[in-house]
Amino acid sequence: MMMDYNFERIAEAIRYIESNRKRQPSLEDVARHVCLSPFHFQRMFTAWAGISPKRFLEYLNVEYAKRILAQSRLSLLTAANEVGLSSTSRLHDLFVHIEGMTPGEYRSGGASLRLHYVLAHSPFGQTIIASTAKGISYIAFADKGKEEAVATLQRAFPLATLSEQADEHNSRAAGVFRLDWGNVGEVRLHLRGTNFQIKVWESLVRVPAGRLTTYSQLAQAVGSPKAVRAVGSAVAGNPVALLIPCHRVIRSTGGFGNYHWRPERKAAIIGWEAAHCGAKEE
Repeated sequence: MMMDYNFERIAEAIRYIESNRKRQPSLEDVARHVCLSPFHFQRMFTAWAGISPKRFLEYLNVEYAKRILAQSRLSLLTAANEVGLSSTSRLHDLFVHIEGMTPGEYRSGGASLRLHYVLAHSPFGQTIIASTAKGISYIAFADKGKEEAVATLQRAFPLATLSEQADEHNSRAAGVFRLDWGNVGEVRLHLRGTNFQIKVWESLVRVPAGRLTTYSQLAQAVGSPKAVRAVGSAVAGNPVALLIPCHRVIRSTGGFGNYHWRPERKAAIIGWEAAHCGAKEE
């Protein structure tokens, strides 16, 4: 629970910094806002991010985002023509395989599905992870607690049978979020979506941690350069937080844009990944 508590303070710090960017608040200002001494805030933040708050903020500015976009463009387009789906970095090596549900599996609200779910901690707050016998079907942040998280899962699959139970798939995903990549290997996703949505999600998992892309670049990668709006809808409909990294899609201007699970969380994930992955590869 301490991990979640610390993240909420970090998220509040990011929100405060963003809303006061013009006056560039000092470390003391930010620490005071989250009710910590500067020493304890710096220590907590560094333990979470691996770098100082000042260095972390360098990864959240427009100039940095534009530079990473330029570096990422070629690799994404190249990856779209490769066989297999992988998202790799020096931090971890994770192979993500996506399988679409059959019409029978998701017809009538998933009446034929049995979903096992667990609550798991991540560096960005508590998550709920649900899986079928074939793979992960749903991951969301459980900001409002377990009861609401389970109710939201049930609304996503209204006729599915839910059972709080660890299994091979949700345990593996939970290991990723605990930063325990030693024996992760392949993570399998079993997703409900149109062929176009799944194609977009497959392209998304090719964007390495620490890198960024845009809706336009994604549209080119899936072979539909004019379908930017449809790509945006597919990104917004991502049912699997973090493993399908919709947080790595930003505006072509370098602005981070919106995020289903709170914009300050998107900034936190992007900065955290840059600190742990991208920045070390530059």
